[in-house]
Parts: sequence; C-alpha cells; structure tokens
Amino acid sequence: MDKRPAVLFDIDGTLVDSNYLHVHAWQRAFHEVGLPVQAWHIHRSIGMDGSTLIDQLSKGADDETQKRLKDLHTRYYEASAELLTTLAGARALLQRVAGLDLQVVLATSAPESELAMLRSTLDSDDVVSAITSSEDVEQAKPRPDIVNVALKKAGVTHTDAVFVGDTVWDVEASARAGVPCIGVLSGGVSRGELEDAGAAAIFDDTQHLCEHLDDSPIAALIGRR
Repeated sequence: MDKRPAVLFDIDGTLVDSNYLHVHAWQRAFHEVGLPVQAWHIHRSIGMDGSTLIDQLSKGADDETQKRLKDLHTRYYEASAELLTTLAGARALLQRVAGLDLQVVLATSAPESELAMLRSTLDSDDVVSAITSSEDVEQAKPRPDIVNVALKKAGVTHTDAVFVGDTVWDVEASARAGVPCIGVLSGGVSRGELEDAGAAAIFDDTQHLCEHLDDSPIAALIGRR
C-alpha cells in the first residue's frame, strides 16, 4: 500500500468553480417545490452533507419532497455543466504536490454523476492517487467520515495528511478527523469564518497556495516521505 503522506483536496469551490452553480440549482429546486429559500442562505450551507442541507433548508419537509428536491438539484446542476471551470492554479497545485512525491487525494462526497463532471473539468486524474464519493459514506461533512475514508484509501494516518478546502464544513470535518485544514477563499467563505472554524492556514485560492507551498502546512509533509 502507498504510504506516502497525502494531501486531501475538496473539489467543489476548492479546485473547481462550482459553488455558485450549486446555489442556483438549489434555489431553482426549492422554488419549484414551493419552498423558496434565499440564495445567501443556500450558500451558507454549500459543502454540507446534501441530505442535511435539504432537511435544514426545507425545515424538515416530508421524504417525498426531500427526494424531489435532490432530483431537481441534480437536473439543474447537470444542465449547467458547461459553466464549470477549474479555479486558478488548481491543476498546477495538484501537479506540484504530486511532483513532491506526496499523494493527491480527491476527498469529496459528491454523487458519482457530479464527480464525473468535476473530474472531467479538472482533467488531472493522472496525478490522483485516490478518490472518494458519496458512495463511501452515509453522511458527509461536517462529520469526519469522508476524511477518514480518504485517509484509509491513501493508506495513511491523520498525522501524515493535510486537507485543503473552502468551507467551514471542510475545516470542521478535518478537525474531527485530526487533520489540519488549509482554507481557500475561492468558495466565497470569508477569511474570518475559516479562521474561527480552526483553519491552520488560509490562502486566496489554489494558485496562491501553490505559490506559497513552502509556507503552508503541506511543507511539513515533505520530510515524512
């Protein structure tokens, strides 16, 4: 099993510019079922486990309504696939991490259909060691389950990993798994919120992180190879 230290990456809002497409898809879905939710409120929930997001924003709607919300979100999100783009420096960062002989792990709870779109947009499978998806856990962030699965797939413990994410849910999930989290601002969450959640370091985006990798928690992994 590959024992190299690992850098775990969230994808939505961290590597791929997708957060606001999710906001729009959810807003349309909630509007269609007659439960309108303001966009800013949806944005505050992006990155959270999907079922938890639906339950909270629908204020505990019945199972049929919640299933319809999920299906509508998928439909509207997939319809916007052509708008997906990689965020600045994302590919360069993954290539640099791999070039330092560290594992690149995509630690996401995205459904397989969405993950396929994200991987196609990112176009970096050649440097990726392991990938998670919604199939791997029953409940995602802020629970630590997806982080723990990513560690298991990488074959490392929490002491030999760093997580990179864009939401407070990423930071909280990482903390519960004992993994330091680097925050990026590209998902639309403020520096102060990421700091308050416990982020070990914060950068503007993946390009900024790539340019200052030696000043980030990732640098500490290099000597553990």
